Amino acid sequence: MNIVKNECYEIEITSVTSEGNGVGKIDGFALFVPETAIGDIVLVKVLKVLKSYGFGKVVSLLKPSANRIKEDCACYTQCGGCSYRHISYDAELSLKEDLVVNAFQRLGNVDVACTNIIGSERINSYRNKAQYPVGKDKDGNIISGFYAKRSHRIINSSFCKLQAEEFEQIKNTIIDFFNKSNISIYDEQKHTGLIRHIYIRKAEATNEVMVCLVATKPNIPKMDTLIDSLNSNFANIKSVIINVNAKQTNVILGDHCVTVYGTSYITDVICGIKIKISPLAFYQVNKLQAEVLYQTAINYAELSKDDVLIDLYCGTGTIGLIAAHKVKQVIGIEIIPQAIENAKENAKINGIDNARFICADAKKATKQLLTEGVVPDVVIVDPPRKGLDQEVIDAIVQMCPRKIVMVSCNPATAARDTSLLEQNGYKAKILTPVDMFPRTTHVETTIMMTRCGFESKK
Repeated sequence: MNIVKNECYEIEITSVTSEGNGVGKIDGFALFVPETAIGDIVLVKVLKVLKSYGFGKVVSLLKPSANRIKEDCACYTQCGGCSYRHISYDAELSLKEDLVVNAFQRLGNVDVACTNIIGSERINSYRNKAQYPVGKDKDGNIISGFYAKRSHRIINSSFCKLQAEEFEQIKNTIIDFFNKSNISIYDEQKHTGLIRHIYIRKAEATNEVMVCLVATKPNIPKMDTLIDSLNSNFANIKSVIINVNAKQTNVILGDHCVTVYGTSYITDVICGIKIKISPLAFYQVNKLQAEVLYQTAINYAELSKDDVLIDLYCGTGTIGLIAAHKVKQVIGIEIIPQAIENAKENAKINGIDNARFICADAKKATKQLLTEGVVPDVVIVDPPRKGLDQEVIDAIVQMCPRKIVMVSCNPATAARDTSLLEQNGYKAKILTPVDMFPRTTHVETTIMMTRCGFESKK
């Protein structure tokens, strides 16, 4: 059967991709359809036809899946933030668990026991960070919200259910200031203007809020007026910062920050450890679930008082500092200088004196430690989405730790890297998916690997 573009077909959705698209088949030809659920029977209009698959959109929902729920966000089908607001949270967790299991079995060919996914206590208002692009609509009005899927077109959101509740009010106060002060807005096409993004962070334990304006220059007119307005309306503003990004790039943040009010950081508490958070430092956006994730990783590490622990891609040092009381020494490695400075300060304010932090690329740092003769007992790695470089894997293997614990935000690269480590003398023993980002397609995974010949207690 030839599938024709712009024609409509009735299909049943039988699976969902890692991007959140439902999949249905017509005589073996796969159609990817967003905002559908397993069990839906839908009339689909074909938008694009390739050799063995195509893309479509729902024209009519003929029979809804039992997993369907009423969508609760007016921007859901436009904004690129959420993918699963149309299904129950239980159904979402099942999809994510299957995604992790399939990645390890099919992509990595890794035979490992998988525990049930750990769901998030909160599925709304869990994000402690928001990055709002700022632009203008076709009538020249200043707008701010979120990008539409796979574009840089701004959806002028009035409220996002994932963010901390006060973020929208803070954003509106800032937009009102821009309008009244005639502040210029950055134009991505012409590369002119001043304001690019509004970036807000909140420390849940202390209630401290950081407001960061991403601009092409370090000076914004009438900042005193904005600071007064923020302080008048919000009692918990601890820090106002200008982040300078004059580059013609899609990267949100620049490398230079100027503190114009308060401190250059806010302080949170995670697993009993005080953490200073600066604008450029990595910090998990779902603090309560991050505690679950980190404790899972540390439990898998089975640490003892004589152990040397390497915390690779350590950010502000969170995992290593949480584990510091269990080991002889922690060595944290991170490439972002500001994050390493935060990590050192975090060790100091928590009275931790057995932690060392190195600011370097993971490849260089691991080679440096090998040269120094450092012999870690356990390595915990929390790499970026691209996963581990081969040089990093080689260095870890040369260090020969008895155990490797990986925390990953990308099941595909985690499966790949686990497979590579298994080819170099390690065996994956157990993995646990942890849902850090409800209503999105993202899922974290913690994997415990032991050196072959070493018997874990697990």
